[in-house]
Amino acid sequence: MTKKEVLARIAELKKEHNAIILAHNYQIADVQDVADFVGDSLELSQKAATLKEKVIVFCGVHFMAETAKMLSPEKMVLLPEKNAGCPMADMITAAELQEWKKNYPGKKVICYVNSSAEVKAESDLCCTSSNALRVVEAVNDEVVLFVPDKNLAHYAARQTKKKIIPWNGYCYVHNNIHLEHVEQKRRQYPQAEIWAHPECRPEVIDRVDKVFSTGQMVKEAARTSASQVIIGTEVEIIHRLQKINPRVEFIPLKETALCSDMKKINLLSVLNALEKARYQVEIPADIREKALTAIEKMISI
Repeated sequence: MTKKEVLARIAELKKEHNAIILAHNYQIADVQDVADFVGDSLELSQKAATLKEKVIVFCGVHFMAETAKMLSPEKMVLLPEKNAGCPMADMITAAELQEWKKNYPGKKVICYVNSSAEVKAESDLCCTSSNALRVVEAVNDEVVLFVPDKNLAHYAARQTKKKIIPWNGYCYVHNNIHLEHVEQKRRQYPQAEIWAHPECRPEVIDRVDKVFSTGQMVKEAARTSASQVIIGTEVEIIHRLQKINPRVEFIPLKETALCSDMKKINLLSVLNALEKARYQVEIPADIREKALTAIEKMISI
C-alpha cells in the first residue's frame, strides 16, 4: 500500500470502530500527523477519558497506554506495538519497590508517571515532570521517596527544603545528554535559548536557560520571542514545535537523542492496530484500583 492508501484506510477504520488516535510528542512525524491529538502521556490519557470514542489507539509506550486504560477502563485501549516499552520504567519493579520501602518505614513514595501500573500501585502519589515539585511539597513529611527517575528527583530537590531520596533510575535519552553538548551548541548558536527537560542531568540543567516538561515546551514555543531555540529532549518533539511556531528555528541539543521504543510505532502499526484490534491493554482490577488512587491524589493536588 502507498502512504496515501494507508492513511485513507486508517481514516475508514477509525469511523468503522469509533476510534481515536493519540500520539505522544516523541512519536515520528507521520504518526503525529495522523493522530487526532498529540501531547504528553498524562495529558493524552486525561483527554481520552473525556472523549466519546470507545477505542483508543495510543501511540506511545506501554506505561502510557496503561494510564489511559486506568482512566478509561470501559474503553478498548490499543498499543500499536506490544514491545514499545520504557527502559526507565523497567528499572524498578513492584517487588523491588516493596523491599526498598522497608528501609524507610512510614515514608511516602512519589512515583513518576513514567512507571508501570504495578509500581504506581505500590506508591502513594504520582507526579509528572511539570508538577513533581508541587507533589513533593504537598506531602506532609520532610522526607519522601521518589521513583524511578533520579534526575527528576534531583531537579525537584533543588527547589524544596524537603529531603528527597531517589531510586537510581533514569531516562537513557535524557541522561545521555551531556554538558559538552550544551557547550558545543552555545558556541555554535550564541544567540539561541537552550531549553532542557527536567529528566536531564543536574549539570546540564545548570547550564541551560530554561527547564520545561514537554507540555511546557509546547506552550512556550507558541509564545517565545527567541528566533532560535535549542531543545534538550527527544528530538521528535521538534516536528510539533516547528508546526506551532514556524518563525522560530528549533534545533536539537543532541541530534541522536532518540527513544528507540517510541520509534517502533509507524503508520502500518497504527493500521494493524485498527484492523486487528491489537494489542489490547488490560490491567488487573486490584492493580488498577491502587494505581488509580495514586494518580487521583496527584490530580487533586
